Amino acid sequence: MSHDSGEHQTTDSNSKNLPDICNVNNENRPILPSASTSNFQSSKSRRLSSWSINIVNDPDYAEIIKEAERAIEHGVLPVRIAVGSSGSYFVRNCEGKNIGVFKPKDEEPYARFNPKWSKWIQRNLFPCCFGRGCLVNNQGYLSEAGASIIDEKLRLNIVPKTHVVRLTAESFNYPAHHRLFLTTKRRTNVIVDRHMPGKRIFALEGLRSKVGSFQLFVDNYISADDFIKQLEEQPLPGEAMEKFQKQFEKLVVLDYIIRNTDRNNDNWLVKYDVKPSNKRDEDEGDVATSSSKTTSIKATNTNIEIRIAAIDNGLAFPFKHPDEWRAYPFHWAWLKQAKIPFSEEIKSQILPFISDMSFVQHELCDEIERLFALDKNYNRRLVERQLSVMRGQIFNLAQAMRDGKSPVELVHMPGVLVERVRDHRLKGRKKFKKKFNDRYPLFSWF
Repeated sequence: MSHDSGEHQTTDSNSKNLPDICNVNNENRPILPSASTSNFQSSKSRRLSSWSINIVNDPDYAEIIKEAERAIEHGVLPVRIAVGSSGSYFVRNCEGKNIGVFKPKDEEPYARFNPKWSKWIQRNLFPCCFGRGCLVNNQGYLSEAGASIIDEKLRLNIVPKTHVVRLTAESFNYPAHHRLFLTTKRRTNVIVDRHMPGKRIFALEGLRSKVGSFQLFVDNYISADDFIKQLEEQPLPGEAMEKFQKQFEKLVVLDYIIRNTDRNNDNWLVKYDVKPSNKRDEDEGDVATSSSKTTSIKATNTNIEIRIAAIDNGLAFPFKHPDEWRAYPFHWAWLKQAKIPFSEEIKSQILPFISDMSFVQHELCDEIERLFALDKNYNRRLVERQLSVMRGQIFNLAQAMRDGKSPVELVHMPGVLVERVRDHRLKGRKKFKKKFNDRYPLFSWF
C-alpha cells in the first residue's frame, strides 16, 4: 500500500539525522547471528542453524534452552496457553516449573497451523476482517525478539529476554498427516522387528523442529489491569508511586518506538515486591512480601520495589502508520500516569541514546534488520518501510522529551516517516526524507 504523505524536509547523514541502514542478506541464515557485520555477511553460505550455534554469547539463556530440551526428552512437554489468538506454549523444566513461553512462527494468529478455531473461522469465513493492514503477517516471532533488542540496547530492562530458537515437541500443533506418517513408520518398524530382530525399514527422524520466539518466564507478576484496579482502591505511597511512574515511562518508550499495536492492560505485568527495611521488621516484611507479590499493594515501613514486564510484543513494527479502520491506540495513554511529563531521570537515560543518530542506526536499525532478514519471506523493501516508521517514532520521541511533553501528548503528535533517499551525486553520503503521515484511520479510539 502506498503512503500519501507530504514531504517536509530532506537531510543528509552528516547533519545528525538518521543515517543509512546496512545491506542485508536473504533468509536461510543462522538464528540469532552475531552482532558483528562480518559474521552476518559470512552467513551467506550457511543454512539456518540451530539455536546452540547462535546463543553462545548468552550462556545463561542457552542453559535455559537446554533445560527445556531435556524436559521434553523426559516427557515434560510444553503446555498450550488457552488464552490468546496464537498457538503459544508454557515451556517447563524437568521439575515441571515454567521457564519460558514459546511462540512458533507457523502457529501465529494468521499462520497455517494456528490451533485456535476463532482465527480459522476468521480466515476462512470473514477474510475481509483478516489481519492488521499495517503489519507483516506471520512475523510476530521476530517482533517479540525485536522488542527484546530495543529493550536491551536502551537499557530499559522491562522485556523478559527473548530470542529466536528452534524446539520440537509432540504437544505442538503439527499437521495430522505428519503425525500419521510418523506413527505408521513406527508401527511398521515394530512389526518388522518382531519377525527380524534388529531390523527396521524406516529411519525415524521425528517431528520437524519449529522456529519461534522463546521468552523467559517471569514469576510473581500480576496483570496491569488487576494492579491498576488495586491502585484505585489503595494508592501507593509517594516513593513507590515515583518508582511505578519511572517504570511506566520505560513502557511508553518501548511501545512508542516499536509502535506496538496491541498494548492493552492485559499484556503488561507488574511486580510489587515489599522488602523489610530492617531486621526488626524482617518477619513482618516477609509476610507482606509473600502477599504483595500476587494481590496486595499495602506496605508500611518497608522498602518497595516495583517492576514492569512488557510481554506480548508480537504485533509491533508496522510498515506504515495505521490508516484504515482501526488506530490500534496505546491503552496506557488513558491512564493518569500518561498525563505526567517525562521525568528528568528517564530523559537523561534515553535522550543520549536516541539523539545519537549513529547509535540509532547501527545499534537499533541495523540489528532489527539483521533479525528480520532471518525470515524466509524476508522482503528488503518492506523491512525498510518498517524501519522508516521506527525512525519516525524515535524522531517524535526525542522531540517530545526535549519539549517536556507527557506520554499522552506524545501519542497525539503527527505520525512521522523518515525514509532513505539514494543520491548518487553524493559519494559516500546518504540523504533522508522526513514525511508527516496525512492518512488516518476511520476510528481513532479503536
